[in-house]
Amino acid sequence: MDTSREPRNEAEIVRAGGSILIDRLPSRWETRYGATPENAGADAVVHVTAPDGRAVDLVLQARRNVESRDIPLIRERLDLVVGGRLGSHGVVVAKYLSPPVRKRLRDAGISYVDATGNVQVDVDSPGLFISGSGAERDPWRGPGRPRGTLKGDPAAKVVRTLIDVDREWTIRDLIRESGSSTGSTYRVVEFLEAEELIVRTDAGGLVVPHWSELLRRWSADYAFVRSSVVTRWIAPRGLQALMETVAESDELYAVTGTIAAAAWVEYAPPRNAMIYVDDSARCAQAWGLRATESGVNVLLAEPSTDVVFARMLEDDVGVTRVAPAQVAVDLLTGPGRNPSEAEELIEWMVRNEPQWRRR
Repeated sequence: MDTSREPRNEAEIVRAGGSILIDRLPSRWETRYGATPENAGADAVVHVTAPDGRAVDLVLQARRNVESRDIPLIRERLDLVVGGRLGSHGVVVAKYLSPPVRKRLRDAGISYVDATGNVQVDVDSPGLFISGSGAERDPWRGPGRPRGTLKGDPAAKVVRTLIDVDREWTIRDLIRESGSSTGSTYRVVEFLEAEELIVRTDAGGLVVPHWSELLRRWSADYAFVRSSVVTRWIAPRGLQALMETVAESDELYAVTGTIAAAAWVEYAPPRNAMIYVDDSARCAQAWGLRATESGVNVLLAEPSTDVVFARMLEDDVGVTRVAPAQVAVDLLTGPGRNPSEAEELIEWMVRNEPQWRRR
């Protein structure tokens, strides 16, 4: 099956999905692709027979695009088409399904396949489980403003504000607090609503139901290295001495990563220091760092967004740290043990919201 060619209509989408399902089945399973009167309303049916003779009709429903807000309607439509008939199982087929949408489909118990090869089908009888990975980004997204992204400074400002501050928002208040432009804020909110990461109250306000889900979604588009100009250095006297020097510094900086997170969660001794700065060369000179490509223990990052310096905190010895949400996203996208450290920090944040989340 050639997954490089973009399906042009729903008929091609459903044929691509059916072909991927058939290709993923074990060789001893028999298949027949087509439409049957018993499944009127379906776009297509893949009749699957197991080696023991038990069979199931995979009832395919095609959609050009799927967003998180569409999932209740998809569930309703599949239930209507399958109609509770024994031996039938609904499958939504799309041109492309993003990682958040695939997760929500799995959480809703809905089988899916897209034309790039992302697939999960789970049937009780006969016992059938198909899973596979395709594209992580839409390969057919056209030019112009990208859809489905939290990249860039405006998104970072809005997301950090929604995570850092626990309240019901109006658009006007969110614009003022985040410092993002009116147009950018509306675009970010529109995307977050489509992903069900922000919802409207009966009074029309905006609230974040699960800030940790919003944080994880942001981490798909933001990363310490990708979103900054990073230079590598060595602190000759070690990290503790560096932190003492930094604490006395007049430079604009904010420590992130393991050292920052250790103020809230106890970790093994850090292997490096990750520090946001406004001028790497000046800070390196002021702090006595040496440029190096080996033995690196300090990463200085000039960020693409100044939101990293928003709502900073100072620890007991005077070191300025980024806010917990910024530490968490930097660790989630870091190397080695950083992601597991992020999970520990997020657990602490869940348990201790009043200590870090403003109202």
